[in-house]
Amino acid sequence: MRVRSVFVSDIHLGTRGARSDMLLDFLGRVECDHLYLVGDVIDGWRLRKSWYWHDEFDQVIRSVLDLAQSGTKVTYIPGNHDEMFREWLGLEIAGVKLMREAVHHGADGRRFLVIHGDEFDGVIRYAKFLAYLGDWAYDTALVLNRWFNLARRKFGYPYWSLSQWLKRQVKEAVKAIDRFEVALAGEARRRGLDGVICGHIHHAEMRVVNGVMYMNDGDWVESCTALVEHDDGRFELLDWAALQRAPQRLREVMPA
Repeated sequence: MRVRSVFVSDIHLGTRGARSDMLLDFLGRVECDHLYLVGDVIDGWRLRKSWYWHDEFDQVIRSVLDLAQSGTKVTYIPGNHDEMFREWLGLEIAGVKLMREAVHHGADGRRFLVIHGDEFDGVIRYAKFLAYLGDWAYDTALVLNRWFNLARRKFGYPYWSLSQWLKRQVKEAVKAIDRFEVALAGEARRRGLDGVICGHIHHAEMRVVNGVMYMNDGDWVESCTALVEHDDGRFELLDWAALQRAPQRLREVMPA
């Protein structure tokens, strides 16, 4: 698949929930001029507590570096889970440029703020200890999700995100997502931009908020989604897990 730009975030390498297999499959099927890594690529929070790493995580990093070496412009915007890399902002390492945020110029002339988004999450910004507590609860949900999907696979059923479904059932979580989207869209509007592209909350979305285009590229733990920009300036969310469940649709999106 040939696209102009690709945006991925919240990969969380270093956790057992990271779907590195799905991401490797996606990266192996797409070509782009610009790849944005919109934060939480490596989960420093989890690795500080207990080390978990395997060959697939190395392969993801190698795939990104290979893209950079082959001419793809790669921009890495660290998030809160990989905030240790924020000390290196402004540097370019092996063709990967680290930035706090970026402005993406679309093919149709529109301009978009690209930012991880944790700065606009009140829990992360003002009560980090609550964020760590939420991180623990989230990890527990991911463990349940893994066992749930092992059972589904045993009986021949495709991957389905239990943790994503649980999160959507919580009314307060839905309210928090809405506040987050409004805040990010408001920041883009304040800067005179046409929209915002972010990650952080693991909720893929494309919608107009108060006249501003809000786009969240989702994650590669629960939903396995990426945001892509086509050569005509049109944006599209790709749900890779759903495409894997629909081979015919996958062939349409990724022609041979």
